[in-house]
Amino acid sequence: MQVDFAAPDGVIGRFGVDLSAAAGALEQAQRLAVAARAAGAPVVFVGLETTPETDPPVVLERMRRRGGDPEIERVICRKGTRGADFHGPLPQAGELVIHKPRYSAFVGTDIDARLRARGVDTLVVCGLTTECCVDSTVRDAFHRDYHVFVAGDACAAYEPDLHEGALKSLGLSFALLVDTPEIEAAWAGR
Repeated sequence: MQVDFAAPDGVIGRFGVDLSAAAGALEQAQRLAVAARAAGAPVVFVGLETTPETDPPVVLERMRRRGGDPEIERVICRKGTRGADFHGPLPQAGELVIHKPRYSAFVGTDIDARLRARGVDTLVVCGLTTECCVDSTVRDAFHRDYHVFVAGDACAAYEPDLHEGALKSLGLSFALLVDTPEIEAAWAGR
């Protein structure tokens, strides 16, 4: 979760988008990070990081065709800006940090190789936004044969129906839907 997507002074917040759902997801994500660390589970932070070289022309054109401003896409999570910084839970020393150029953590990164090198075969995914980055990452993880759990209460979309629809779709075909207390209990051996 990053400043541009979750903080009032980030790009999305400056456009007046209601960030209340993101705030709740941030709280739950913090709980997940604490529980994972206590259980000795690897904690991985994934953040979008854009540069002029990685700006996908197809995304900019889609924005233009929808009547939007492609320049907005160019400033979200720009490398070296505060907007690209993590917001909420923060990585600790030794934790894996992945900077991705696209919505999925698996596109344009070495996350798959790095997870497999650590013996990881199961992922608990949370983040923003449910219908975009979470959805893309979960589907790609499933297609790479990871067991995927989505912490629904630690994910959010800016519109509740998008969040619920994405969770429903992911739960139907790609992941097991859980909430933070269930994961905390599992990691604690309860």
